[in-house]
Amino acid sequence: MDWKIIHIDETDSTNHWLREHRGTEDMVVWADYQSAGKGQGSNSWESEKGMNLLFSILCHPHGIPAHRQFSISMAVSLAIADALEEQIGDVSIKWPNDIYWRDAKICGILIEHRIAGQYIRDSIIGVGINVNQRQFHSDAPNPVSLWQIHGYETDRELLLHSVLRRFSEYIGRDVKAQYVSRLYRRKGYHPYCDQNGAFMAMFKDVEEDGHLLLVKEDGQPCRYAFKEVQFIT
Repeated sequence: MDWKIIHIDETDSTNHWLREHRGTEDMVVWADYQSAGKGQGSNSWESEKGMNLLFSILCHPHGIPAHRQFSISMAVSLAIADALEEQIGDVSIKWPNDIYWRDAKICGILIEHRIAGQYIRDSIIGVGINVNQRQFHSDAPNPVSLWQIHGYETDRELLLHSVLRRFSEYIGRDVKAQYVSRLYRRKGYHPYCDQNGAFMAMFKDVEEDGHLLLVKEDGQPCRYAFKEVQFIT
């Protein structure tokens, strides 16, 4: 894809910036600082100015039905995981689209879609990758940065281009098998928690629409939408 890339010093959030400036071309905006960066739901995203890679992608997928919108989440998750794996190894995707290094979170993704009829009209994909930040002070449970892992600074712009190149290759393709192969805790039984409490379960599959399928120790199958189940760490 041919991206129009814009670098800005500061904004409240790059997703919000793109919502206000979106057009018909595929765009990327990255910022040195977000004054109101968001994670999923009501969560905030801690980031020191100029230290991390904070960007949003506006893309116009061609012919992707609304019921297959999770394919975009898989594509961008894989693109980021691949770009980071090249530098640090031990990278996985925690369903649906957090990027982990071992048991710590290095990247979060927030995706918004607009639907036209039965197809996706456009998508805004917000990404925060912890790159050069040396300490985290929020109550987030398990953040980690590239600097904390390998001990030297990473060029944020080069990392951005690495992600975009891979995302251009993945979007529109059937990447489910690759996505599943990179999932965090995809083998063995692990602790989870849902509205009924904690339990042990094994990963089974991810459906086309993004639902997570687990099997409990007693053989009972379980199906979850996002936010209906939590990983216990």
